[in-house]
Amino acid sequence: MSADRAAALRSLPSVDQLVRRVAADPALAGLSRARLTAAVREALEAERRRVREQGVPPADADTLAARVVDGVRRAGLFSLRPVINASGVVLHTNLGRALLSDLARERVAAVAAAYSNLEMDLASKERGSRYSHVEALLRRLTGAEDALVVNNNAAAVLLALETLAHGKEVIVSRGELIEIGGEFRIPDIMLRSGAVLREVGATNRTHLRDYADAIGPTTALLLKVHTSNYRVIGFTADVSSRELVELGRERGVAVMEDLGSGSLVDLRPWGFPYEPTVPEVVASGVDLVSFSGDKLLGGPQAGIVVGKRAIVSRLKKNPWNRALRIDKFTIAALEGTLTAYEDGTAREAVPTLRLLTEPLATVVARARRVLRGLGAEAAQRLAARVDEGRAQVGGGALPTVELPTAGVSLGATDAAARALDAALRVGDPPVVGRLVEDRLFLDCRTVLPAQVAGLVKAIVSAARP
Repeated sequence: MSADRAAALRSLPSVDQLVRRVAADPALAGLSRARLTAAVREALEAERRRVREQGVPPADADTLAARVVDGVRRAGLFSLRPVINASGVVLHTNLGRALLSDLARERVAAVAAAYSNLEMDLASKERGSRYSHVEALLRRLTGAEDALVVNNNAAAVLLALETLAHGKEVIVSRGELIEIGGEFRIPDIMLRSGAVLREVGATNRTHLRDYADAIGPTTALLLKVHTSNYRVIGFTADVSSRELVELGRERGVAVMEDLGSGSLVDLRPWGFPYEPTVPEVVASGVDLVSFSGDKLLGGPQAGIVVGKRAIVSRLKKNPWNRALRIDKFTIAALEGTLTAYEDGTAREAVPTLRLLTEPLATVVARARRVLRGLGAEAAQRLAARVDEGRAQVGGGALPTVELPTAGVSLGATDAAARALDAALRVGDPPVVGRLVEDRLFLDCRTVLPAQVAGLVKAIVSAARP
């Protein structure tokens, strides 16, 4: 290293000097000393690398302080924080999927602020079951004899397979060997459960005789997996739940159906294609049905299992159930969500259902509110306009459905749109939109009415020179 470069590096302020310089900045209020010190160290190390690699003079103390403040402001006080979802994907897995209803949030807050009867029967003062708080609701809503809730649907499938078919065969149609998010596949889950996969049929066509011919002395389960995250169309054939149930009863083999997204209501009145509901599948006689809590149901992340009491009770006794169990906050949120279904207010109360079924006219009106909020000058500078488009359900649910939507398009050029997209994602609050035909499209189907003012403020801030 040259003497000049070494001298340049020595001229940089010390960690302590820079910490004292930025500590009083209002933007860093509430930041711990340790976090502030770490941010300063990162900024100084980045500047040392820049000087060493590029041979440029070091930045002055004011510039370094500004970088620290800007970096901390962009990162936020907490890592996990609210985001404005302007992507148009209602159940966006990377953005947390379903939003909780007002009642669900109230129940979580109430349980978080006090002790609760999580596992106590208050009448007898004896130990109770944490599942009792949602079991009765699930039985009434689905028509099942019993219910169990674990931490997600993959866990529910794993628990069921390990309980019912460890060391034995499970028959599945080749066309239903799905892969879910994060590259988790049904065959992999089955392998970890200790069950033996027996695939039948072809990718596009599976017949009842395929299942019947495959049943043998080691067959423990007939598994039907609803293709909720993709569709095979054209020359196809599959076996209905009722047909599998009849075969299973005839041959003495249990039947399970993994519904994936799992809906409690028929969405066809709002223009959606047919999707089997949980009560419908339970009514077909399937012994065990599993589905997610944070997809079409619109509740917290959970894997819900409903079915025959004798089978569900076996899952409850499995030691794996303790490792996969839900906590008090999930139970509180799920109870609040299910209550809306039982009292008939789910369509209005559960945000997922409300966002999916909201008329296009109100989405357009919200987009126009955003445009008006920008003002004529900013709108002209950003080449802003209201456009219509197509949104998605997301979360692997209803993959062929495209929702009519509207939003605000920004950016006169591809480069301008990309720069604005990047700036919005690191703003406060962060905004996630989507790039469409060299424009940044902020889809208002997934922007909540209460977020309009915040979105306008974020756009103006991100576009500031």
